Amino acid sequence: MEPVQALEQIALLLERSLAPAYRARAFRTAARTLRELGPPEVRRRTEAGTLESLKGIGPKTAQVVREALAGQVPEYLTKLESEVVPVAPREGGEGLRALLRGDCHLHSDWSDGGSPIEEMGRAAAALGHEWAVLTDHSPRLTVARGLSAERLREQLDTVAALNETWAPFRLLTGIECDILDDGSLDQDPELLARLDVVVVSVHSKLRMDARAMTRRMVRAVRNPHADVLGHCTGRLITERGRPESRFDADEVFAACAESGTAVEINSRPERLDPPRRLLRRAVAAGTLFSVDTDAHAPGQLDWQIFGCARAAECGVPAERVVTTWSADRLLTWTRGDAPHAKR
Repeated sequence: MEPVQALEQIALLLERSLAPAYRARAFRTAARTLRELGPPEVRRRTEAGTLESLKGIGPKTAQVVREALAGQVPEYLTKLESEVVPVAPREGGEGLRALLRGDCHLHSDWSDGGSPIEEMGRAAAALGHEWAVLTDHSPRLTVARGLSAERLREQLDTVAALNETWAPFRLLTGIECDILDDGSLDQDPELLARLDVVVVSVHSKLRMDARAMTRRMVRAVRNPHADVLGHCTGRLITERGRPESRFDADEVFAACAESGTAVEINSRPERLDPPRRLLRRAVAAGTLFSVDTDAHAPGQLDWQIFGCARAAECGVPAERVVTTWSADRLLTWTRGDAPHAKR
């Protein structure tokens, strides 16, 4: 096993296990450093004992390199492979997964993701996606390094430059925009209008009174700039967990159906949002859907199978899943030139 391959596999397993982002980032940083050096120089430095003098190489990553160069499977990799057990989706999601062409919700290290934009895009393309949407957080979510208007404009230029080299894969511009307490959106309307896809999500005051939360969400999904309602209940189903926000789901989903805002089927194992009972109500309401990963690292981009399994179980029609559409059809929808269009 090559050292770069070993480091990247360790990073992927850490990402899938929901380990703190800094742990996986250390291994991806080390892999980039070695890739830039090239195999001969990596071996020379390893034999000379100077590997750890390189920026981005620490004791743990250097040990992985030494073991890989010695022809061994690194001990740390073996340990992770025995510990990280993937969540097994129920049968039935494979058909929908085969139809997916993109992902409307992923993050980079510009906000709270663990990897650069380029790594996220390349990983999405390697999975067979035709497109993906970069949706870093909006300004209010300071804990996640939400993007100011100035930083978002800078990101638009970065994405444009990457797309010049990526054809046929396309990285679409977007944002995960906070739904503020009154239902307004946390970014300049002029800037939201420039983005390809806007995911709107509640991240604060999750225990708000049900009637107030309903008004808040309805106003947000009716906003002409909103395209996808992200992780609608805000729940976490980890050991410590977080309960669902309370709101009138029928009223919110009716507003989504009327305005053409898709309901996200969030595939993160600790979210799986909305719950099945609400997902079935969204189906009955006639909404569109977006099966997304909400990935914060490359190793999480293949989580869509979890959302697909739940969609199949709850009777979500594939033709109403926007992540099965081509990029051109998706943009026709978000720009207001199609049935259910937003703008």
